Amino acid sequence: MVGFVESIAIDFWGYVAEMSPYLLFGFFVAGLLSVLVSQEFVERHLGGGGVWPLVKASLFGVPLPLCSCGVIPVTVSLHKHGASKGSAISFLLSTPQTGVDSIFVTLSLLGPLFAVFRPVAAFVTGIVGGGLVNLFGGGGKGQGEGPGKCTDACCGGEGGGKKIRRGLKYGFVELPRDIGKAMLVGLAVAALISVLVPEGYFAEKLGTGIFAMVVMMFLGIPVYVCATASVPVAAALIMKGLTPGAALVFLMTGPATNAASFATIWKSLGKGTAIIYLCTVGGCALVCGILLDWIGGGAASEIVNRPGWMLPAVVKYVSAVALLGVLGYGIVSGRRAH
Repeated sequence: MVGFVESIAIDFWGYVAEMSPYLLFGFFVAGLLSVLVSQEFVERHLGGGGVWPLVKASLFGVPLPLCSCGVIPVTVSLHKHGASKGSAISFLLSTPQTGVDSIFVTLSLLGPLFAVFRPVAAFVTGIVGGGLVNLFGGGGKGQGEGPGKCTDACCGGEGGGKKIRRGLKYGFVELPRDIGKAMLVGLAVAALISVLVPEGYFAEKLGTGIFAMVVMMFLGIPVYVCATASVPVAAALIMKGLTPGAALVFLMTGPATNAASFATIWKSLGKGTAIIYLCTVGGCALVCGILLDWIGGGAASEIVNRPGWMLPAVVKYVSAVALLGVLGYGIVSGRRAH
């Protein structure tokens, strides 16, 4: 029992260390957006119904180097500043699946077909998910579930130094206070799953076909995997016999969602939106995986398993300590406020 708990604690710390630089960066970006992007600008480009706001949200999200954890505070900020639920989900789905850095890593490890197919799949997923939210989740402006006028401190009118301080406070105090509990619970669930699933089991036992894709989907959805760091994992899985399509399913579901992001979306955007978001990720991943195997003939091309672009360990550990401090302060300050 002690060893089991110790393994969970080690994996929990590993997840925190892996995600902390990206999540801290996400908080920073959210703080910048809160003071640099006006509510009127967001409402004009990402608010309302129709397809065009979804297209712009997805296009805006594809090149950004934000993972599934770093994108959460940015998405919440955009929604609070006037983006419709549909546009927020489009951004949330397209952004973590890829980015400028992960596109280049994908090109180097998995080849040009993957490097082109992956961002296109992310863009399409964003459009589909945002459209479904607009249709079934009350995602468009004027449907009774818009964010309304932003009342956060970030929406004040000061300039200069006060504006910078206001943005930092919003990014590193207010947002962690809103999502801190859900994030920690989700990380604990992800660590538990990581301990219970035997290492190397899926690559050796699944073989090829749709069954492998379904299993990779259920593996990728609840755990935290960064878009860039997941590429070497996918390359190793392909080298062990997994089809490129099944590996793509993992590359789409792993970075696009995890237990922490699902819990946060449930809290911030509502139950219906969270369910649509989850179903969109899984459904689009399976369709894109099947399509990729059909295009590539179901066979893995020559893939060289080289290390990806990884952050130094000291950066991860320092960021992990800083992140736990930020989340802890946010949770404690929220209790004091109540």
